[in-house]
Amino acid sequence: MPAPTPAPRAFGRDARLHWWTLALPALAFGLLLLLLAGSAQAHAAPGEPSALVQVSRQLLRAVG
Repeated sequence: MPAPTPAPRAFGRDARLHWWTLALPALAFGLLLLLLAGSAQAHAAPGEPSALVQVSRQLLRAVG
């Protein structure tokens, strides 16, 4: 009995992307945008984490 042939891969219009192929660049863009927006208000405050650190911690809590 011959082995079954694999299904042909979809190209062009029928190709499907994984969720992370769009989510990861969007997340990177958002984090860079936050970094740029927060740099205008940069100041050193002892003992207080930056807004970027706080947002990163919140994202890690939500994901993990």
